[in-house]
Amino acid sequence: MASLWEYANPLKFMRTTERILPAVSALAALCLVGGLVWGFFFTPDDFRQGSTVKIFYIHVPSAMMAVNIWVMMLVTSLVWIIRRHHVSALAARAAAPIGAVMTVIALFTGAVWGQPMWGTWWAWDPRLTSFLILFLFYLGYIALWAAIEDDDTAADLTSVLCLVGSVFALLSRYAVNFWNQGLHQGASLSLDKEENVADVFWYPALVCIAGFILLFVALVIVRTNTEIRARRMRALLARERGADA
Repeated sequence: MASLWEYANPLKFMRTTERILPAVSALAALCLVGGLVWGFFFTPDDFRQGSTVKIFYIHVPSAMMAVNIWVMMLVTSLVWIIRRHHVSALAARAAAPIGAVMTVIALFTGAVWGQPMWGTWWAWDPRLTSFLILFLFYLGYIALWAAIEDDDTAADLTSVLCLVGSVFALLSRYAVNFWNQGLHQGASLSLDKEENVADVFWYPALVCIAGFILLFVALVIVRTNTEIRARRMRALLARERGADA
């Protein structure tokens, strides 16, 4: 654990992540292109849903990332509250816009996928509703960071917001299990073979999920390093203004 906390040093974090960024980016591109091409062009149509089922390869990974990115923000926010490491707070800030985009992708692709089956673009289904609320929490989190000038105060308040929003992250993940009612189906990917999709869909889906995870890692590295540089710049400008005064 002692070696893990070394990466709370912004300089070491930036040096390490910048070394691994090219490899992560290349693997993300490979998995995304390979998985989507495999899924869209080399898997059969579903006997009930036809070719629309193939949106599964975008919808499921983006929905998984929308929830798990918030979980990552929760963990880094707790690290900030307990250990006061600035890198963790800035990593949470960097991840929020990515999570918001993933949530939008999941909501949009879910509507496109569900419309032929449900006969409507939207329903106040428990999972859909909790996912929409999660998106609003993402927007609120981003807006709160932008509204407060002092970084430490912003990190404190957004960490509290992240704790509250985690309830909806949990609901969006397990809403189908909590409520039997609702249009949304259960988990498409499961360890239970009876609930899981067929292998012909399963394997390209795993490649797509790996691609989305690696894409997030690459993006959050870039954005966190940018946030660290921006924080340093703000500190230098504040110091210069204090010296001039």
